[in-house]
Amino acid sequence: MSVFKKLAGDTALYGVSTILGRMLNYALVPLHTYVFRRPGELSSNVEFYSYVAVLLVLYTLGLETAFFRFAARKPEDRPKVFSETLSIVLAISLVATTALILLAPQITQWLGYPGQELFVIWVALIVAIDAIMAIPFARLRVENKTKRFVKARLLNIFIVVGLNVFFLLFCRDIYNGKYLTSLQPVIRLIYYPEIGPGYIFLANLLANATYFVLLRDAFSGFRFRLNWPEARVLLLYAFPLMLTSLAGLVNNVTDRLALRHWLPESFYPHLTNKDVLGIYGNCYKLSVFMALAIQSFKFAADPFFFSQAEDKNAPDLLARVTKWFVIVCVLIWVGVSLNLDVLGLFLSPAYRQGLDVVPLLLLGNLFLGIYYNIAFWFKLSDKTAYGTFITVIGAIVTVVLNMTLIPVMGYMGCAVAFLVSSVIMTVICYFQGEKHYPVPYDIKSALGYIGSAGLLIYLAWQIQIENIWISLPYHMLLFLLYIGVMLVVERKTFQPVWVKLSGRLRKGEKGLGQNV
Repeated sequence: MSVFKKLAGDTALYGVSTILGRMLNYALVPLHTYVFRRPGELSSNVEFYSYVAVLLVLYTLGLETAFFRFAARKPEDRPKVFSETLSIVLAISLVATTALILLAPQITQWLGYPGQELFVIWVALIVAIDAIMAIPFARLRVENKTKRFVKARLLNIFIVVGLNVFFLLFCRDIYNGKYLTSLQPVIRLIYYPEIGPGYIFLANLLANATYFVLLRDAFSGFRFRLNWPEARVLLLYAFPLMLTSLAGLVNNVTDRLALRHWLPESFYPHLTNKDVLGIYGNCYKLSVFMALAIQSFKFAADPFFFSQAEDKNAPDLLARVTKWFVIVCVLIWVGVSLNLDVLGLFLSPAYRQGLDVVPLLLLGNLFLGIYYNIAFWFKLSDKTAYGTFITVIGAIVTVVLNMTLIPVMGYMGCAVAFLVSSVIMTVICYFQGEKHYPVPYDIKSALGYIGSAGLLIYLAWQIQIENIWISLPYHMLLFLLYIGVMLVVERKTFQPVWVKLSGRLRKGEKGLGQNV
């Protein structure tokens, strides 16, 4: 139980930065959608940030996980492994970022965003900084410096949010003469309306640059070294993981990269394809509630399960962790899907027509989270090639279904493709894992919770209530009832907790009575 509590505690700490970060970034969605009222204005942000995720995987080559593996295996070699992995990433970042900056004009023409060369340069620098910082952040996780990790992430988040508000609200309003007109000469030196949504990239870039100051001591002991025999060992382990991550990203971002290009013109009346991408991309951000739970869990789980790899009880622990992971994610799926009428108010009205995709995207992310859990079998057994095989299949399914469904179903086809691909990956991973690293997963429990939650969401959506003051308590009641049923089903699990808690309360009351 102690190791289980440690994982839960680390997940909670990492979750502070992940959840708060995603929540604050989501809080920027109203700012972005109300400032840029035409959805097409944000289409380049949606598309460029999708490429950021892909490029980051190519820059890091899976070396973050390789560092976990080899640093945990031989702690005495940790400084040498740190220098080697960071040196590789630095070399790749320098070469790739220089190439992107030089090719910025051609890239903008190819993507259909002429005149946005500066955005491409900022994006290239954002990726470079994120890639370089990935290894120091991994070092903090391996050394259990969770609070340092969380503090740096949180400061970065607040800077990003602050700069977004500064550029897009404060500077914009002063420039337009809404207030503090005496500051206009100063503001005109730093604010240019033609940059528009580009300030979102600039805010991100400036905030990320502060990592070098916030985590300067995380680079202690670093020496640039590229020893080919040592680098080769790291790369041989990491390369299949990189391909796995890349294929997984194809699964995640194909919809936003392909929607504008594969959607027939005028599929949605009165909307351009850039408008459609802007709508889908910003509604997609509502699935962040599931993604943040998965991400915060992954931050804690990677080093945790590697450290438990030799424990004979590891399979049972993984099964219990996965069961409760599914329960938490199902609750997120139900809670968000039932309250989209409220959450949709954070979007400008022009963007709300895409809210129907959110439940499917949440469910797709739920299955992807399950996949990440059960995928530990090939990491712990050093059979990482299986991960590549499974995610490549998922990527192929995603691409084929997007190509097939987008012309027929529009952005709903993107959500269906993502869900189907995630389910297929999870099923394949489970059956392969049972052959090589058997784990006693509670399949009946997982399917029961997912099926019952899906039925509840479907039935609730059949009753449309226009008045938000009625719909909100109605949907919250349904959510609380679902939680109540879940507590009854899991009463045997919770019973020891209730007994322990009741005992503490009785002791407290007894002590209070004696004092009186």
